[in-house]
Amino acid sequence: MNYTEIMVRYGELSTKGKNRRNFIDRLHGNVEKVLHPFPQVRIHPKRDRMHLTLNGADAQQVMQRLQGVFGIQNYSPSIQIPKEMAAIKKLALQMVQEQYQPGKTFKIATRRADHQFAYDTNQINLAVGDYVSSHLPDIQAEMRHPDIKIQIEIRLDGAYLSSQTYSGAGGLPVGTAGKAMLMLSGGIDSPVAGYLAMKRGVEIEMVHFYSPPYTSENALFKAKELTARLARYAGRIRFLQVPFTEIQETIKQEVPAGYLMTVQRRLMLRLTDALRQQRNGLAIFNGESVGQVASQTLESMAAINDVTTTPILRPVATLDKTEIIRLAEHIGTFDLSIQPFEDCCTIFAPPRPKTKPRLDKAREYEARLDTTGLIQRALAQTQLTEIHSEEHFLESENTEMVNLL
Repeated sequence: MNYTEIMVRYGELSTKGKNRRNFIDRLHGNVEKVLHPFPQVRIHPKRDRMHLTLNGADAQQVMQRLQGVFGIQNYSPSIQIPKEMAAIKKLALQMVQEQYQPGKTFKIATRRADHQFAYDTNQINLAVGDYVSSHLPDIQAEMRHPDIKIQIEIRLDGAYLSSQTYSGAGGLPVGTAGKAMLMLSGGIDSPVAGYLAMKRGVEIEMVHFYSPPYTSENALFKAKELTARLARYAGRIRFLQVPFTEIQETIKQEVPAGYLMTVQRRLMLRLTDALRQQRNGLAIFNGESVGQVASQTLESMAAINDVTTTPILRPVATLDKTEIIRLAEHIGTFDLSIQPFEDCCTIFAPPRPKTKPRLDKAREYEARLDTTGLIQRALAQTQLTEIHSEEHFLESENTEMVNLL
């Protein structure tokens, strides 16, 4: 079937009342970003549907890109024809014949947006269904669970017919819930946290700490590759790489071994919060899961969160590891996350970190450091990259670096 359009149906946008237009506009922009390889596609956002006119673009390739766009409930490849019953019947029959095999059932489902059309939905369903049955005498109608479902939409500008509906990513369009920073390690959890944040409409910017020469270029490229995979859901994501070597070396010299991880995380959070303020973010996300490691006990979280009043959101906080892995596999980050490129969280790791650090001790040990100077120097060397979903980094580095400040 030579499809000419893709009809996109919204998800939660239908509940947004007076803000609905803003959500649709944001979804329109996000769809434009992910479809940039298809400049011929024309996007027409309506109040209750978005129409993509293909103009010769391959429908399957376009739909593959739509799979990751949050805010879409489902979508259907469709064909627009004049609002004439004879044409509607003929095309519906062709669509059924394309899928029909002996024993399969069918259903005609009509939605009428143009209430001036001469036939109501029941009349259309009966007329088209009878036409199909008259040409395929052995086919049976089934209203609840049909094998073949032909959807007809009567709109002001024509009739739209489709025979397949694909589930979208759901959620809210990225950017409708504001901007936040995601503390991205090279592990399994933080990319999943980023995915869940974006699904709720949050525009995320990645903050990744790297510590050369203790961490390799491949560790940095791995974090960028993870960002590229998540960019499939946003079109592009900004990546901030923060040098952390001096801070880690200083902490190792000045802080008792049991509190190395706590003080290190406090400095990471301070840096992320400073970047959030510079970049006009509203919150900080991370991949912490309660009790998974020493730095993720409630006592540790309290001692680390002490450095900021900014909301710290943890989408995977109550998930166990198998649930997180299942999500990582679903979004395509698991195989990359388990590659053995070290990140800065694993270097200088003490053999027995405090699982219940005292807040007063954490403050005392951090006070030994020139915190202001360390943070200023790290911020001055922070680099910003804009990463797109098509990019790859583990083979070669191909993004241009610009100084953030």
